[in-house]
Amino acid sequence: MTKLLNNTLYIVSTPIGNLDDITLRAIQVLKSSDIILCEDTRHSLKLLNHLNIKKKLISYHKFNEKKQIPNIIEYINQGKILSLISDAGTPMLSDPGKHLLNECLKNKIKITPIPGVSSITASTSVAGFEDKFLFYGFLPKRDKELEKVLTKLSNLNYSQVFFIPALKINFYLNKFKVFFKDRKIMIAKEVTKMHEFFYRGDVQNISIFKKPLKGELTVVISEQNLKINKVDNVDLIINKAKKYLKKYSLKDTVELISNLEDTNKKKVYDICLKIKNEENN
Repeated sequence: MTKLLNNTLYIVSTPIGNLDDITLRAIQVLKSSDIILCEDTRHSLKLLNHLNIKKKLISYHKFNEKKQIPNIIEYINQGKILSLISDAGTPMLSDPGKHLLNECLKNKIKITPIPGVSSITASTSVAGFEDKFLFYGFLPKRDKELEKVLTKLSNLNYSQVFFIPALKINFYLNKFKVFFKDRKIMIAKEVTKMHEFFYRGDVQNISIFKKPLKGELTVVISEQNLKINKVDNVDLIINKAKKYLKKYSLKDTVELISNLEDTNKKKVYDICLKIKNEENN
């Protein structure tokens, strides 16, 4: 058993549903902590009772986090071992704690992560999309701000992960149909729980939910459909064709651009041939 350090704040990941997903190291750290900071003490008690851990709990959430910081820093400076947990998963990821973490760093207090479950990695691991992904978290609620954000995100060629309140899923799906229409989607519901469900489909064709859902959903949008986007990007092909035709033969240029852009070879050939004929006239 590793001895825990004083003057350290432990950031401890906890299960997102199935209580058996707790790590041995997380259990050790929680058992050795003098104080455990948690969003909702009633919720965290269910996990701690399951693990037979009885410790002092301090409520630490988005409404009181700045107010609690001086007391927490004082506890740590007294040599007490403190752990921070969220209601589920890995703290700091769309959960309170950033202000405390930065204040600890200012006070030269060591921060130690105790890794474990995250709905982000759990969902992306079974999505079947590219493993280069952007985690955004909770999207804006208002139309104007949301559309501004989605306009920027729709131009990024990465898988994208969002947290969405289940009751608002249809609102966001309708927006996705506008901004991510050529992509695929996976909606993860109750991950690791008994009624775990993954709803998959094309964004533009996916059905709106007729019955209201409960809880919080993890939604993964795929990377762009490059074959659709790159075939249509004629300007890009023309610019590359003009550049490469100065160095390579028509055949080699067509082969090179087709491979680089993952696009239709005949389309590239027609564009290159037209450019070559115009240059010769």
